[in-house]
Amino acid sequence: MTLSLYDTARRAKVPFEPLVPGEVSIYCCGLTVQSAPHLGHIRKEVVFDVLRRWLTTSGFKVTQITNVTDIDDKILAKSAEAGLPWYAHAYVQERELHRAYAALGIQPPTYEPRATGHIPEMIELVEQIIERGHGYVADDGSGDVYFDVQSWPGYGELSGQKPDEMEPDEDANPRGKKDPRDFALWKGFTDGEPITASWPSPWGRGRPGWHLECSAMAGKYLGDRFDIHGGGIDLQFPHHENELAQSQAAGRGFAQYWLHNGWVTMSGEKMSKSLGNGLAVTEVVKHWPARAVRLYLVAPHYRSMIEYSDGALDEAAAALSRVDSFVARASEVLAEIPAETEVPQGFAEAMDDDLGTPAAVAVLYETVREGNRALDAGDHEVVGQFLAQVQAMLSVLGLSADDPFWGNTPTSDLTDLVDGLVQALLDQRAAARTRKDFEAADMIRNQLTDMGLTIEDTPQGPRWSLD
Repeated sequence: MTLSLYDTARRAKVPFEPLVPGEVSIYCCGLTVQSAPHLGHIRKEVVFDVLRRWLTTSGFKVTQITNVTDIDDKILAKSAEAGLPWYAHAYVQERELHRAYAALGIQPPTYEPRATGHIPEMIELVEQIIERGHGYVADDGSGDVYFDVQSWPGYGELSGQKPDEMEPDEDANPRGKKDPRDFALWKGFTDGEPITASWPSPWGRGRPGWHLECSAMAGKYLGDRFDIHGGGIDLQFPHHENELAQSQAAGRGFAQYWLHNGWVTMSGEKMSKSLGNGLAVTEVVKHWPARAVRLYLVAPHYRSMIEYSDGALDEAAAALSRVDSFVARASEVLAEIPAETEVPQGFAEAMDDDLGTPAAVAVLYETVREGNRALDAGDHEVVGQFLAQVQAMLSVLGLSADDPFWGNTPTSDLTDLVDGLVQALLDQRAAARTRKDFEAADMIRNQLTDMGLTIEDTPQGPRWSLD
């Protein structure tokens, strides 16, 4: 395997060499569970699910840690609006996140730590940063602890920014800071906040800063150094920049490679909760097949931006239908379903080239076309080879219909019912044809076509699919 990845820190595509031969450690910044995940959030989960699948297929043992941020300013604000305790609100939204995972066939991470379960590790990390001269306790009695940006020469290396050119976050509280660019490691308790949203520390009751949480959890489960740190491009600065600075300032090597995926946009704007243009995953899969939604997110290169449109999802659904049609046709004519095989060379080369899914998906489509030509020619031995290759590629992309990680989507509970109703109509059509009542048979077929179904008569009987 000669996998190359675009490392954001190096700003170049570089060969990937894990710290431990045969093993890969990945840390992904998970969702802040303030509200239900939209397509923009879940794209990151899909991207790293495909990376994990490809690494596993390539023979690596993969450990993936994806955290849940369950304490945060936004969670406190959203829970107050909802009239729920902050921890109850966070738990409700965490369950929505897991439903989105299942809806799009995303493997659960190796472990999914919650921020609130790692306060001791966070306090220990803050103490290390202070001891090394890169953090300080605010002298205003607030109990805040800050990272001293000016003390760390490497600050800005990940995002390519110079500290002197940075402007402070307009939403950041400036209390007790030596420099407006300094960021919070620990936030002192403030009157009006729930006492349950604070923990005892050497600096008084309070709660961790957002950036601190990920550094502490990554270190807990992956050690001082690990292979890949991933997330959306919007996290590159300030979140990942701050993570890198505080971790290395504490003496930790931290991530060796940084991967960032592009946004999902609507009308040219980043899909986000604050803009109100998010599309909840569990709502989208009510209108399009869940596997088609996943294909829509997988097919573009992970570093590219995706512009959302209904038409793009329609195209993904149609493309997946063509793939499924070949799999169904091939399975019907083969006496034995072929065993698993390796993916085509072109597919492997595309995936090894910075997870090049556009070229990989093109290989999938071309293999389906060749398989259909072999079916039409009656060359069943070749059909079996193509079918095995298609199934292998679908598995890597997480698009296999029988993948065990597909969960119950809002529409899946109706699958058996719909199939039964359509089959009942097809049985009536078959009965009409048997008694040579072709007018009735055509009427039933036309009714099914008007509902958006395609009926194909095969030697094994009629088969239906969504048009």
